[in-house]
Amino acid sequence: MIDIKFLRTEPDLVKENIKKKFQDEKLPLVDEVIELDKEFRESKTRAEYLRSQRNKISKQIGALMAQGKKEEAEATKKQVTDMAEELEALTVKENELSEKIDKIMRIIPNIIDPSVPIGKDDSENVEIEKFGEPVVPDFEIPYHVDIMENLNGIELDPARDTSGNGFYYLRGDIARLHSAILSYARDFMIDRGFTYYIPPFMIRSSVVTGVMSFSEMENMMYKIEGEDLYLIGTSEHSMIGKFINTITDEDQLPQTLTSYSPCFRKEVGAHGIEERGVYRIHQFEKQEMIVVCKPEESKAWYDKLWQNSVDFFRSLDIPVRTLECCSGDLADLKVKSCDVEAWSPRQKKYFEVGSCSNLGDAQARRLGIRIRGENGNYLAHTLNNTVVAPPRMLIAFLENNLNEDGTIRIPLPLRMYMGGKSLIEVPEKK
Repeated sequence: MIDIKFLRTEPDLVKENIKKKFQDEKLPLVDEVIELDKEFRESKTRAEYLRSQRNKISKQIGALMAQGKKEEAEATKKQVTDMAEELEALTVKENELSEKIDKIMRIIPNIIDPSVPIGKDDSENVEIEKFGEPVVPDFEIPYHVDIMENLNGIELDPARDTSGNGFYYLRGDIARLHSAILSYARDFMIDRGFTYYIPPFMIRSSVVTGVMSFSEMENMMYKIEGEDLYLIGTSEHSMIGKFINTITDEDQLPQTLTSYSPCFRKEVGAHGIEERGVYRIHQFEKQEMIVVCKPEESKAWYDKLWQNSVDFFRSLDIPVRTLECCSGDLADLKVKSCDVEAWSPRQKKYFEVGSCSNLGDAQARRLGIRIRGENGNYLAHTLNNTVVAPPRMLIAFLENNLNEDGTIRIPLPLRMYMGGKSLIEVPEKK
């Protein structure tokens, strides 16, 4: 959400930014909001004038009555009453205009960083850097569900019976591996100076509309029927919401947080074999990292955050690459974003396992997240990044650590969370 003052003074830049995001249907909104804003400010100016005049004239009534000028006093009272009625109408008008302006401003996309490549969709995202050497073993790697089923580690049919498609039961060593990855991710981020949180898993609509665009909300969020509550799609939602309407002293920044949560998503439009199994699902768990910082520090924190994800995956010997998201692939609130993709030996290509985003002051403007500085208060910048989401991470992990006999290697950092095991063995068939 951009500053209305910026839109007012630089409408051509706002329109150019909309074009860069290939959202030309939103171009008329700029002129529309400028007209509404003009009308709002004129109404406000008129209201301020009436208030000052009303106060001034009201003081005259007593003096006129004391002088016996009853008719003049009554006429003055009528004038004050008329002003009050006009003020009431202006207040209603201001509220209506303010709501319209706010609704439109939430649809107009944030100004993207100049470094963002211009492209229509994710097919035009740009590879930045690769980390680790991709390996394709000389034996066939099965589909990830087949790997897990061979280890008695997943049950899909019972989950369909209890919950429908997009759910699963993990069991045995695979379930333990899932938890081990999350525990390791938690400690990995704590060791990097982040404060660990377990947040609320449901949030109010005022927070939802503060952290994401309407289109994202519609496609992602599950609403609790009959209540003003939504299930979170990521812990970033409730963690950024923690700062709603707060003012933080400069010396208390940056706030660096890492949070665990289950995540709930509609995952509209998922198709194809690669999006079955545990790749694209309605419920999963995730370790997230969130930063609230000064505006001048957000670019540096953006680089630190995606590097944390790269370092995490490389500590488990999983090759990854970073991919710069192009303009058309950026959600409306984002200034800049990159995906971290892990190597899939089975597919012989990389696939997304996390996303790092700098949202500038967009979320802070919506939620009233401010910083107290020497020269007054100003808006914070917010950033978020995935440490790890085990369902997708499990795919990368299993494929990259699979032995020809079906066993799974356990890298050293995970062994303490797996009871000292260095190998997940294939159970004997009964």
